Amino acid sequence: MGQTAIYGLSTVIIRLFPFIIAPFVTERFGPSALAPFIDFYSVAGIIIVLLSHGMETTFFRFAEKVEDSKKLISTATLSVVTASLIFVIFSYLFRTDLAIAFKTPDQVNLLILIVTVLGLDGLSTMPFVILRKTGRPKKFAIIKIINGIVNFLLVIFFIVLLPKLGNTGFLGFKYNPDFGIGYVFVANLVASAVTFILLFQELKSVSLKAFDWSLWKNMMAYSWPITVAGLAGVVNETMDRQFLKYLLPDGTNTEQMAIYGAVCRIVTFITLFRQAYLLGIEPFFFSHAKNENSGHSYARLMDMFVLVNCIFLLALCVNLDWIAPLYLRNSDYNVGIAIVPIVLIAAVFLGIYLNMSVWYKLSDKTIFGAYLSVLGAAVTIGINVYFIPVYGFWASAWATFFSYFTMMTVSYFLGQYFYPVPYNMKKLIGYLSLSILFSVVSYYVLDGNLLIGNALFLLFLAIVIYVEKDTLRKIRKV
Repeated sequence: MGQTAIYGLSTVIIRLFPFIIAPFVTERFGPSALAPFIDFYSVAGIIIVLLSHGMETTFFRFAEKVEDSKKLISTATLSVVTASLIFVIFSYLFRTDLAIAFKTPDQVNLLILIVTVLGLDGLSTMPFVILRKTGRPKKFAIIKIINGIVNFLLVIFFIVLLPKLGNTGFLGFKYNPDFGIGYVFVANLVASAVTFILLFQELKSVSLKAFDWSLWKNMMAYSWPITVAGLAGVVNETMDRQFLKYLLPDGTNTEQMAIYGAVCRIVTFITLFRQAYLLGIEPFFFSHAKNENSGHSYARLMDMFVLVNCIFLLALCVNLDWIAPLYLRNSDYNVGIAIVPIVLIAAVFLGIYLNMSVWYKLSDKTIFGAYLSVLGAAVTIGINVYFIPVYGFWASAWATFFSYFTMMTVSYFLGQYFYPVPYNMKKLIGYLSLSILFSVVSYYVLDGNLLIGNALFLLFLAIVIYVEKDTLRKIRKV
């Protein structure tokens, strides 16, 4: 549990850094200037999944079977290292062709930067796994946090402080407006390089002679479904940016892509809570699985999880008209704020789905996790392809909504069949429906009226306090 806390804290902190950096980036760069960053990084997730190809999870699974740890470490690590090196070499050799295919013929330099970043991150994948396997959570957390700090400080230096220094610069280094968003890429590259250097020592235990071809084939047979599920998950999260780029006319496509990518950062208010909750609650799920009343415990946890998410959702939606501009710091992005309530609701659905995943994890039917991810990806692709040419980023927002709603709903019915949990559906649907209704009415019907919106929020809290009075009474006693 102590190790889980360290891993969890470092993961949440790492996810917090991009959220903090985003306002500085959007303040400095408008949608057109930001577009390359949103563009390249929307594909980065796909590349990372392919480079790691499920070897992290597969390594821990095979660690229970393979006694020769050096053989296991070498086989898994060399697999990821080889994939990373092939990717970097191939991308560099065909950089011009890739840039043209990617519809960014004038961004070859940025393409090389992101390729190098992804290559370094790929090379760092297994060293992090080795740290976990050898029980060194503090080093794991420190390196992760150093990565975030270096990236954050360099972004602030490059795009906030350096421009203010003007022609004097810093030690002869001056801000170049033409390079613009490239500075954010450079900051990420330096952070990834520092991380790899700090992890390099872990690669000393890797030996080419210890690579086992037969073991590798068995590991790949186990890892490919994990890779498919990972790819489907990334499609649901970020690939809608690519659909916007390729399905909208040139001239408006990259701007819509950048606006959509920027405003979706606001959802981090909800996803950070979800990430922290899931990291802490998964050990509880497994440790209580054999308890006679485990199902009731899971159901009660779902009540509280949904309730907190509903409070976050409503609080954000009724105050979105001042929170979003304050966060984005650039009026050029304000046109996209209207889709945020839809994406926030979708994030709540995703959180419920992930919380519900206890059924296939405890019943050893994890393949259903892949099935559900692919189902969600199919919904995402279908809605984006069909509706983006007409509705632009609104289609992407609704695609996210319906994708996660579908995954949540189908997972519930499958879970009740394979591993029934007595969820209080009347209460859950009541909280969800009321918070969504108040959010929609406040933002879309009342045009973001702060006074009435916050009155609705207080009304929702009053209802919650009344319904949960017994639970609150127990908490006071504790």
